[in-house]
Amino acid sequence: MKLNPHLSFNGQCEEAFQFYQRCLGGKIVAMLPYGDTPMAEQVPPDWRKKIIHATLDLSEVRLTGADVSDDQGYQRPQGFSVLLSPATAAEADRVFASLSENGTVQMAIQETFWAQRFGMVVDRFGVPWMVSCGNPA
Repeated sequence: MKLNPHLSFNGQCEEAFQFYQRCLGGKIVAMLPYGDTPMAEQVPPDWRKKIIHATLDLSEVRLTGADVSDDQGYQRPQGFSVLLSPATAAEADRVFASLSENGTVQMAIQETFWAQRFGMVVDRFGVPWMVSCGNPA
């Protein structure tokens, strides 16, 4: 069984997934707008270009997401973080710096007693991330 995070956005899914592709690498393999589905006529015109399903393939993991309107029950993320485990400290620093662009750093990336590099950030789309790499030296 695989566990793949699915993120909800309030109209920013396409922009977020382009950002994540730049930050994390991988390849966007799906970006389906509401207007290209059989339910297009049921969606308000201003939401037809919003995304009903996106997938970023990161080799062993797929990050998926969609736009969810307020009337569909959109809520900002809370109660979780997406944990990334880069292979090297340099990659951890790079990913953390990228995700931090216009975001809010909650804990600067640093060496801790449990990890060579660890940091926490909420990105500019409101998604909370933890970056953790290796054991301390």
